Amino acid sequence: MSTDAGWRGATDGGADRIVLDETDSTMAEARRRAPELRAPAWIMARRQTAGHGRRGRAWVSPEGNFAATVVLPAAGVPAQAALRSFTASLALHEALLACGATTEALGLKWPNDVLLNGGKVAGILLESLPRGGVAIGVGVNLATAPGADDVEPGAVRPVALAEETGARVSPADFLAVLAPAFAEWESRFVTYGFSPVRDAWLARAARLGEPVTARLPTEAVTGTFETVDAAGQLVLRTAAGRRSIAAADVYF
Repeated sequence: MSTDAGWRGATDGGADRIVLDETDSTMAEARRRAPELRAPAWIMARRQTAGHGRRGRAWVSPEGNFAATVVLPAAGVPAQAALRSFTASLALHEALLACGATTEALGLKWPNDVLLNGGKVAGILLESLPRGGVAIGVGVNLATAPGADDVEPGAVRPVALAEETGARVSPADFLAVLAPAFAEWESRFVTYGFSPVRDAWLARAARLGEPVTARLPTEAVTGTFETVDAAGQLVLRTAAGRRSIAAADVYF
């Protein structure tokens, strides 16, 4: 359940903005509120009591870090909705640049992480909504990063914007930068399709042209990260030939 901060407004990106003092998770809040939303809306919480990431993993989010979900009531067919992880990644890249990170320090990790100085500073989670549309959860370590015990073995180390750059940015100020950046990338995606989004993402991709390992439920595939295809799949060049992977956890 949630505790409202007592106000609701619009972001510079044109989307509605709902700010909560506390909720279990902004993704859960998005599912509860989705039936009443007719236009894109950002739901941000100052505190989460049960945040989660991909595959149900816990997402540790101390106060001062950013936790929000943007709801897109009309996101097209599921395959198109899934590509919003790329638009969200690009928007996060722009927002972090605006908040003190450098181009050289940032990288985008397939399928849904943002790296800062080689560590994970942000993650993205997509969920389809019961009546159509998609909810895109965004977590950013603005103030502090989780400890090593809070992530699984072999995962990219967590880092925080403040610890890596010295920049102190509040969640509200970060939303003010992120929302219009996301709105711009969403507009490009809707107008021009995935191709320009894909090109922009690849230009910022981490470990492109280098060996990576993709862990699937039944196997691990190691190969050279060659590209991302027109469907958003990871393409690896392996000893057995090219392999396209729709969903996996990638390890360096």
